Amino acid sequence: MVAYNPKDWFGLIFKFHKSDTFRRLLPLLMAVATYSALLAWIEIDVLKLNFRSTSALHSILGFVVSILLVFRTNTAYDRWWEGRKLWGQLVNNSRNLASKIIALNPNPAQKELLLGYIAKFPQLLMMHLRDEKHPELDETSHQPSLHVLEFQSKLFNTFNAQQLLLLNEEISGYHNILGACERIKKTPIPFAYSMFLKKFIFAYVLTMPYGFINEFGYGVTAVVTFTCYVLTSMELIAEDIENPFGYDANDLPLDQICENIRTNIAELSQPKLI
Repeated sequence: MVAYNPKDWFGLIFKFHKSDTFRRLLPLLMAVATYSALLAWIEIDVLKLNFRSTSALHSILGFVVSILLVFRTNTAYDRWWEGRKLWGQLVNNSRNLASKIIALNPNPAQKELLLGYIAKFPQLLMMHLRDEKHPELDETSHQPSLHVLEFQSKLFNTFNAQQLLLLNEEISGYHNILGACERIKKTPIPFAYSMFLKKFIFAYVLTMPYGFINEFGYGVTAVVTFTCYVLTSMELIAEDIENPFGYDANDLPLDQICENIRTNIAELSQPKLI
């Protein structure tokens, strides 16, 4: 995840990060600019045509595509934000469970073992969401669930029924967080909607020169290229954030969150007196 200062307007405007859409779309923008300039040259200088302007039609279609992109972006951001809330819940869940286990005062060996389970679960979940396998565990397709079940069996052997009831909310929280994260990862935006939007943008951009050459002349090259940049950037951003668990620059900082959980558990198990 990219760390930045949102108040640094000047710096952000003139900074091109590797995840910036302009850098990634540059080949497409160059192709669109070439296409627009070529059409303008053919119509103005070669054929000397005077097509009737369709700018009004493109204005209406531009409004439609804008509405579709707003819905697309909002839907993708909701998925990103839900993923962040789930991992924030995992941080709180891990702290609360570790605090309760320490308060129940098992023997030192059992305490270290149980806290180790809590610290390892976030890493297992992160690797599971990234389709990776933990090197210390067997090649199972669902390592996080098996890890929680094994953790539960260790708790049953350590505490009585009344104590387990105190820990039940946090244990159930692991299953709920796992299921919700899997739902986000395995349920992308419907294929038909995504393909329709891409085709709509493509058709809209390719037909723009015909509607604006009479008004802008060769300036239509800049108009069409800029419009293409805005529309495709919105779609590209939505694609980046709809699955927030990967390695993209705009994805959630899962490695940092896992490390914070391990640090918190270590501090809880060995509190320092002030």
